Amino acid sequence: MSGSRPDAESIAYAGVVGQAELLREGALSSAELVDLLLDRIARFEPRLNAFRLLLPDEARASAAAADEARRGGDTRPLLGVPIALKDNIALTGTASLSGTGSPEPVATADDELVRRIRDAGMVVIGKTQLPELAMWAATESRHHGVSRNPWDPDFVPGGSSGGSAAAVASGLVPAAHATDGLGSIRIPASCCGLVGLKPSRDLLPSAAHWHGLSHTGFVTRSVRDTAMLIDVLSEGIARLVDTVTAAREPIRIAVSVKPASPTRVHPEVQSVHRRVAGILGELGHTMVDRDPAYGSALAGANSLRYLGGVAQDQAALVDGKATERRTRALAWLGRRIPNRGIHWARGVGDDFGARMAAFFDDVDVLLTPTMPVLPRRAGELSRRGTLRTLPLMMPCPAYTGAWNAAGLPAVSLPAGTTPSGLPIGVQLIGPTGGEDLLLGVAADLEAAIGWTARRVGEV
Repeated sequence: MSGSRPDAESIAYAGVVGQAELLREGALSSAELVDLLLDRIARFEPRLNAFRLLLPDEARASAAAADEARRGGDTRPLLGVPIALKDNIALTGTASLSGTGSPEPVATADDELVRRIRDAGMVVIGKTQLPELAMWAATESRHHGVSRNPWDPDFVPGGSSGGSAAAVASGLVPAAHATDGLGSIRIPASCCGLVGLKPSRDLLPSAAHWHGLSHTGFVTRSVRDTAMLIDVLSEGIARLVDTVTAAREPIRIAVSVKPASPTRVHPEVQSVHRRVAGILGELGHTMVDRDPAYGSALAGANSLRYLGGVAQDQAALVDGKATERRTRALAWLGRRIPNRGIHWARGVGDDFGARMAAFFDDVDVLLTPTMPVLPRRAGELSRRGTLRTLPLMMPCPAYTGAWNAAGLPAVSLPAGTTPSGLPIGVQLIGPTGGEDLLLGVAADLEAAIGWTARRVGEV
């Protein structure tokens, strides 16, 4: 092989762009990369519980095929780069259990996004854990156990894409697929010190979960990694990589710490948010204190769509009873929401999106915290009923869920830590189709904060 080969730890933490460059330069083969990551998974997975299913044989076969294609002159930018999939997406030959104990059938066809991932030459290494039906902001369930935060295993990695976030943060894969119904990309990204973009509605193919709230995306180690994935997998719709590396003119950034629903904002979260606003001001941007007009009905409307979606997802299972009692309780509530209630709730989201279009006529980007609270201790949800779980989880999407309803792009990126070393994220929101502007600002902030080079255990 040609090219200079870094040590194994550096390779594992190189991210999507870094690993793609190593493969392109011939510093290592995709087969070697997959073996390196599988060895790392074998060492760290017992502590983290990030994966529901590993596919070592399939991954090695895909890696060998990628290496052969590269020798034949194939120049696809993500050829041979590994990725993990959240266990709620169809992958031929595997069942998607979605955190439940239901005996779901083996998929006979790939989801459209999986087809694009395969067409890009990426190597699927396994499927990651999630809470039942992607319902909670902590990745733990009766059937599949507790997933843990690599920065401190005593805490959760967030949810629902917590398994994906734990895998990327610990260098088990450079990127992982994630879904976001009320914050399930951005919340685990914040908990695990990652970049998590919820794209504009329909930028990537996405299953129609939770009555239009759910979006598809990824968790990655850097803004550029996210840009590269979106560029390739949007099949030409997005052009983001050049944007994140280009020089930018100063813009107007609204600053708000107001959540969409009443909740206490932790002082450490507020401190990190203020510091980031100061950094953006030092970068030359005009900072404006301005709160979005969420409206009193938005949180309740999102709750109706959430409950109705849980009911639909539970009803679609082979065995809906193979779920936790609290899941069945929420599904029962969801089944009692009339169609007119869901129609009203979607209208509330559309109205909010229209108000935000006017909001972004005057400012370019909005800065908020990602979460009002810090990550909870692992296992706190275990064996809890509905009435004891909901109060713990309800504050988590206070800054994130609104943007699902509006269909606007929103990205969480690491911005600081608690005194004990747990990551804290901030969120940037932009207008529809504004991923280029959003990720451009995020890239500048990422460079100023200097988080990307950090590895688990470093503060």
